[in-house]
Amino acid sequence: MLKKPFTKFDNSVRHITATIAHVQLILGLWLYFISPIVAYFLYNFKDAVHERQIRFFGMEHVTMMLTGIILITIGSVKAKRKITDIEKFKTMAIWFTIALLVILSSIPWSFSPLVSRPLFRSF
Repeated sequence: MLKKPFTKFDNSVRHITATIAHVQLILGLWLYFISPIVAYFLYNFKDAVHERQIRFFGMEHVTMMLTGIILITIGSVKAKRKITDIEKFKTMAIWFTIALLVILSSIPWSFSPLVSRPLFRSF
């Protein structure tokens, strides 16, 4: 196993990753609450929860993205508190990879059979 020291750069990557995730959280929540799809979902919950696309954007997407950001935050804090360099790298790798998988799984990709959005929209 490679025994690389945990440098200031590595710590900066950890910190910047968590910071970008938190900025994205703020932007995402702002977009969530001004979205007409979410407004429909919240005001017509009983009917909207049975519509796959509406439920995805009103409930599933935001829940999974929030979970991903929580995982990044936990991983960052745990890595910061580890004593040895190898523990710091291992902790970051595990938590950030799980968070990345959660985030990637809840993006409405154009090829997704569950919910798909076009890559580019003409307005």
